[in-house]
Amino acid sequence: MDSEIAVDFSPVLKIYKSGRIERLMGETTVPPSSDPQNGVVSKDVVHSPDTNLSVRIYLPEKALAADSKLPLLVYIHGGGFIIETAFSPTYHNFLTAAVSASDCVAVSVDYRRAPEHPISVPFDDSWTALKWVFTHIAGSGQEDWLNKYADFSKVILSGDSAGANIVHHMAMRAAKEKLSPDLNDTGISGIILVHPYFWSKTPIDEKDVKDETLRMKVEAFWMMASPNSKDGSDDPLLNVVKSESVDLSGLGCGKVLVMVAEKDALVRQGWGYAAKLEKSGWKGEVEVVESEGEDHVFHLVKPTCEKALEAMYKFSGFFKGDK
Repeated sequence: MDSEIAVDFSPVLKIYKSGRIERLMGETTVPPSSDPQNGVVSKDVVHSPDTNLSVRIYLPEKALAADSKLPLLVYIHGGGFIIETAFSPTYHNFLTAAVSASDCVAVSVDYRRAPEHPISVPFDDSWTALKWVFTHIAGSGQEDWLNKYADFSKVILSGDSAGANIVHHMAMRAAKEKLSPDLNDTGISGIILVHPYFWSKTPIDEKDVKDETLRMKVEAFWMMASPNSKDGSDDPLLNVVKSESVDLSGLGCGKVLVMVAEKDALVRQGWGYAAKLEKSGWKGEVEVVESEGEDHVFHLVKPTCEKALEAMYKFSGFFKGDK
């Protein structure tokens, strides 16, 4: 029967023996708004008709009356590769606030989700969206807002959790494959990794999570997204930090901000990523900012709390060159 449960990952999702997937969170969507919200307007644009994939573009309303170009943020949402969308209230509200604080144009990327579309589909869809964004570099792309208002000399990629993982891999790939024939470099100025979802079968240091039940749960979530992964959570797509086979020296940007939360199970992975990057021979600048007393993606759950506002200040400062 369709009611028989094969995998129960409440409160996130349930998978039934029939193959049906019931997502228990992250399914609500909100429309874009031509009426300013926090001084920001937004619209949805289909960029890949074959897969029916869209992006949501955000713009400070005041930019419509100005001639100047603004930094460009490309944001990739989190959710373990399995839940959430670019159009949920959570991400719509976050991007609206981020654009208002950072005075930038933003493109929020949606991708087909696992387990129906297992890894590497979320990575491939994100790359396709990123390449579409860069079709506007000469001012002759599909979308006027990007042609008119995006400064392609100041492109920042960011994402949280699984989205931060994808962002890392996009910056690595951009160093090997050109996003546009009009580029002389990767085209990416910097990346902001918010509570990045990296993991490994064993702890990366003495402060890392040692609870086997929790470690197995994180691995089980990865295996749901990537059922064909022969190495489990030591897959190099996930084990970016501890794996000796993963070389970060070719990261395709000049500056990195890693944001972590003290009580997050992933906190040591974020610190480890920055340390590995510094030792790799990569020539850029990396900074880590830790939110004390907070847990994974707390800033999305309670965006008006003091620590979330501090995190947004650091996030927006990255666009302005603040340290």
